[in-house]
Amino acid sequence: MKIMPAEWERQQCVLMSFPHEETDWAEGGLNEALSPFIRIAQAIAYKEAVYIICKDKNKIASMFCSTRNMTFIEIPTNDTWIRDYGYISIKENGEKRLLDFTFDGWGGKFEASFDNTVNSLLHKKGYMGTTPLEQIDFVLEGGAIESDGEGTILTTSTCLCNPNRNGGLTKEEVEEKLKETLGTQRLLWLDDGYLAGDDTDSHVDTLARFVNKETIVYVKCDNPKDEHYESLQKMETQLQSFCTKEGKPYTLVPLPMPDAIYNDKQERLPATYANFLITNDALLYPTYADKNDELVHEIFKKLFPEKEIIPINCLKLIEEGGSLHCSTMQVVY
Repeated sequence: MKIMPAEWERQQCVLMSFPHEETDWAEGGLNEALSPFIRIAQAIAYKEAVYIICKDKNKIASMFCSTRNMTFIEIPTNDTWIRDYGYISIKENGEKRLLDFTFDGWGGKFEASFDNTVNSLLHKKGYMGTTPLEQIDFVLEGGAIESDGEGTILTTSTCLCNPNRNGGLTKEEVEEKLKETLGTQRLLWLDDGYLAGDDTDSHVDTLARFVNKETIVYVKCDNPKDEHYESLQKMETQLQSFCTKEGKPYTLVPLPMPDAIYNDKQERLPATYANFLITNDALLYPTYADKNDELVHEIFKKLFPEKEIIPINCLKLIEEGGSLHCSTMQVVY
């Protein structure tokens, strides 16, 4: 029996991939870009192992006051969003396995030849021990799926059924593939919801997330003048129609939208509080110097009373289209 563990289950480590001179980050100031990555790694490493993929391990290691629980690994990369090309962990008959799906740069939008080899190179170097690795000829990004750890996957049709992934499959065809590879027993499909400035075709980890098997947090827009209002209202209505495996409606917890943030070209950036990371002992969430930062902190304290709630300023991350969760990928025990 296969199952994809939930993010809140016990983790062996978190993978990160740091910016370097040959990524898009170099154009916007590489040192400034490294700052949030360093803060995220430090917050995780306080209690959990972090594997940092980088171009120059000595240079990156020298930027930390302490490298406790950190391992620096030199592997070529195109970009930093390892959520989408890192291992997807599953359990099969109680044993951990690692899956290496195809990564095509979010439907061919960006060069991804190096990113698509990270998992195999990391495995060949021995960092995953004897855990089996299976390469799968199917495009799937980690940010596109949310698991409750009991066979339910939450996802978006605009991403998984997009013609730029796998030629454009039907929901039924996607469900069959995820049943085969992840052990998925049922899929909850969101057909609405998006963020301006997002290159992923609406990854679910920017919109709605499981926090336990009965609770989903989601982005809510209360401003009728905001461009997201209608789409996110429809998403909320669809979430209200979803039920747990036991047939009960999910407990839904809304997360506010940050005020609109624009880059120098006056393009709106994809700021979202849904892009948080659950670790063994903490919850890390993105902040945007916004009036809602503290409100979101209190929401997460109520949802995770046993964990430390750690805010990380992610204004720089959204300049390149991602946020906190996008820059990490957990590997389970």
